[in-house]
Amino acid sequence: MAELTPKEIVRELDRYIIGQEEAKKMVAIALRNRYRRAHVEESMREEINPKNILMIGPTGVGKTEIARRLAKLVGAPFIKVEATKFTEVGYVGRDVESIIRDLVENAVRMVRDMKIKEVQPRAQVLADDRIVTMILNPNEKKAAPNPLDFLLGKKNEEKALTAEEKENQSSQREELRHQLLRGELEDRELDIEVEEDMPSLEVGGSSISIGDMMGGMMPKKTKIRHVKVSEARKILTQQESEKLIDMDAIQEEAVRRAENDGIVFIDEIDKIAGNQGSHGPDVSREGVQRDILPIVEGSVVNTKYGPVKTDFMLFIGAGAFHVAKVSDLIPELQGRFPVHVNLKSLSQDDFKRIMTEPDNALTRQYRALLAVDKVMLTFDESAIEEIAAAACEANENGEDIGARRLHAVFEQLLEDISFNAGGDPDMPPFELKIDGNYVKAHLSGENARMDMHRYIL
Repeated sequence: MAELTPKEIVRELDRYIIGQEEAKKMVAIALRNRYRRAHVEESMREEINPKNILMIGPTGVGKTEIARRLAKLVGAPFIKVEATKFTEVGYVGRDVESIIRDLVENAVRMVRDMKIKEVQPRAQVLADDRIVTMILNPNEKKAAPNPLDFLLGKKNEEKALTAEEKENQSSQREELRHQLLRGELEDRELDIEVEEDMPSLEVGGSSISIGDMMGGMMPKKTKIRHVKVSEARKILTQQESEKLIDMDAIQEEAVRRAENDGIVFIDEIDKIAGNQGSHGPDVSREGVQRDILPIVEGSVVNTKYGPVKTDFMLFIGAGAFHVAKVSDLIPELQGRFPVHVNLKSLSQDDFKRIMTEPDNALTRQYRALLAVDKVMLTFDESAIEEIAAAACEANENGEDIGARRLHAVFEQLLEDISFNAGGDPDMPPFELKIDGNYVKAHLSGENARMDMHRYIL
């Protein structure tokens, strides 16, 4: 885990998320406490549990983004689930333990990708060597060993090469390798052997490979693909990387990371808050809460990588709580989310900052997209002001969908430009300046600004 102080964590989150200072502060403290826990003596470490967080606020104000960016910041296994996707034990649907299984799968994928990246330079050398061999001997196939020969003590003897043949072959290999490094063979075509994907089954909302269910006992089928050298290099590098990594060690490391660094984000938790003593759907909602409770409290979940403890995972619950209240959750579950954070609705000033300050601001995204078709977009201050006002008013007059409203506004605003751009590949680049007047002229419907001067107040 990265040794970031709470202030440094908040500073990193500020690059992508505008406002919500209290929420960012609380998650930064929770993350730093993990680092602190890892450095206390072992007897005390087992007694320190994470303080789970409940985020309360409308949709689109940054709840999910804060949790996702937090996990990415420190390379922690992360999963986002919606509480409404789960059903009480005994009902048809996903069971809550699948949350932890999916988290561990994400951890395995994350650690595996990290290890593959470490061995990639070596894997690329081996892949290039295989490509050279294939080009030199395109029709050579290794015969499968005969078990009877092994029992009889016979050895497969290959034809011995003369010194001259060896030298000639070595010279050819060296020349081909140089051509490969210079990129001169990229369009040459090869036949390579690849594994076929095993069929999978949908079990409890998760896709499980039949090969995994059989414990790897089923033989792997292969097929021949006819590809260019550029594509063959990617496939062979992946194959060589798989040979160089230790999957047992990766799975062991992934389980450790999931147990100690895992972050589980449970969205729409307010939707499973039912009134006490009620009947019908509320009974199932309360059942889901009681099923979630053990994994939040700390339990052991069986996965295909072995038992996984949830005691030290960080759980972040989130919900709008427009209809239900936090007090409608069962008391035991309320107690497992001791830190409550209220997130505010976005103001017009927040929308302006969202469009200009973050590294992934929408204005930057659309500039990059349209630059591909040689349209150089710029937004002046009046345009930013009008877009922010339109988004704010649309949220006030309709459904408040937070920052997601900006996506709708931008799509409508730039619809004609996006449709007409890219028609002529020989067209020179040209600049297009978006100002306040352009925004007013191109927004209509629910995204249009209301002219209050038309009304007598």
